[in-house]
Amino acid sequence: MRDYVTFLFRVWRLSFQGSWKFYAWMTLLSAVSLLGLNAYAHQFVQGLQTSNMTNQVSWGAYIANFTFLVGVAAAAVMLVIPAYIYKKEYMHEVVLFGELLAIAVIVMCLLFVTVDLGHPERFHHMIPPFGIFNFPGSILSWDVIVLNGYLLLNMHIAGYLLYCRYQRRKPTKTFYIPFVFLSIVWAVSIHTVTAFLYVGLAGRSYWHHPLVPSRFLASAFVAGPSLMILAFQVIRRVTRYYIGDQPIFTLRMIMTVAMVINMFLLGCELFTEFYSPTQHAAAAHYLYFGLHGHHALVPWIWSAMALDFVGLALLISPLSRRIAGLNIACVACFIGIWIEKGFGLIIPGFVPSSLGQIVEYLPSLNETLVCLGIWAFGLLLFSWMLHVAIPIMNGSLRAQPELSTTNP
Repeated sequence: MRDYVTFLFRVWRLSFQGSWKFYAWMTLLSAVSLLGLNAYAHQFVQGLQTSNMTNQVSWGAYIANFTFLVGVAAAAVMLVIPAYIYKKEYMHEVVLFGELLAIAVIVMCLLFVTVDLGHPERFHHMIPPFGIFNFPGSILSWDVIVLNGYLLLNMHIAGYLLYCRYQRRKPTKTFYIPFVFLSIVWAVSIHTVTAFLYVGLAGRSYWHHPLVPSRFLASAFVAGPSLMILAFQVIRRVTRYYIGDQPIFTLRMIMTVAMVINMFLLGCELFTEFYSPTQHAAAAHYLYFGLHGHHALVPWIWSAMALDFVGLALLISPLSRRIAGLNIACVACFIGIWIEKGFGLIIPGFVPSSLGQIVEYLPSLNETLVCLGIWAFGLLLFSWMLHVAIPIMNGSLRAQPELSTTNP
């Protein structure tokens, strides 16, 4: 117990030590996070009228970001599978970073759900015995379980491995290997269950088709690895922990296959919607071409499509075998999928409404500030975890060896 308390104390002390660049970066993220918190305080007092959401479009930027980030969190499994199933030793040097990223992203997901509720105390309606959890009939109750379960799994795996590295001892496999394999199944489940939240709404024809879960997973295995590739390069550039090119180009290969599948599934959706257009294609028509003079999302979705095609073209070309070309592909894919999977998925599900009304939506300034604050807080959390994890992993932070007490 004393060793564990000492470990926590040294981690806490290390949190406040660093170069001026570290302080500047953390100060910037803290300032943006506080700006978002102030915007949320304004929303808490004034209500969701500070947003541009309406009775017709009741899900907006918050749920759009939530949906996208669930996929980014699930993509951590793309490091676990090569490392633990295919025994790729070079992936072990980065798999822990994927676990830490998943922790930060799941926290962001929970924050986006919290701000979308308007008042966080409404959570008690889903906490037994104060509320009715509606398990197993409600898909929402399943989503609560898988998101929180995935967060706990990654916290256990990352925390245990770091503590063992700090103590200079080999991890006991029975304490983490079963949880590693469980996390693989759990990662797929968090995004599948999230997709089922939309697919199960039969009154929303734009979401009510079986390709949604498949597209969710395919796009997740592009957006997540693209963020990890960029993060790995920052880590090896600004820290004393070197990451080789093999993990990066393994993720590139995964991204390429997943992006091809994602674009194929997108083509299947477009064929279904537009080849034999019915009244159920109104939402898709609004998204891609506008409807009755309303076209707020048209520039967004075509920008996303252009970025997706640019990213795919770079990934399958020899240009992505160079770091510069790969970075451009990662940025294009990440932004393209963020638009397509966020605004391009959530908003058209409500336009037109079930009564045929067309009410357009774009986020208000207050909503945008709240979103920026949550993204900044996620980066702040991830940066802090890297700041304390890297010294443990490279050996600069270790438990002090006990002095011998035997007599000479």
